[in-house]
Amino acid sequence: QVQLVESGGGLVQPGGSLRLSCAASGGIYSIGVMAWYRQAPGKERELVASITVGDSANYADSVKGRFTISRENAKNMVYLQMNSLKPEDTAVYYCNAFIRTSVWSSGMDYWGKGTLVTVSS
Repeated sequence: QVQLVESGGGLVQPGGSLRLSCAASGGIYSIGVMAWYRQAPGKERELVASITVGDSANYADSVKGRFTISRENAKNMVYLQMNSLKPEDTAVYYCNAFIRTSVWSSGMDYWGKGTLVTVSS
């Protein structure tokens, strides 16, 4: 049973940094694109950053130059380094990955349960 587990969230002051981690486990044959989404109170979930198996990354305009996504394919891990954090970055951050569970599987999206990031003085 595939699971994605996020860690690294917490309370940080404006201008500070946090590093989020996400570990995928359980019956994984292969992982395609991995991504981080976030959902702020009262707002829709939005894509923050995504990264392909070949390390090609894309970012939301709001985080470009401040956030960096990376992955370790051998460990089924994806990370989000967040620098120069702003109060508007406050949200629950969700890990997402497209995972195949066997050679016969067409694959599907899996989600973690989220980790809360609060940026406040």
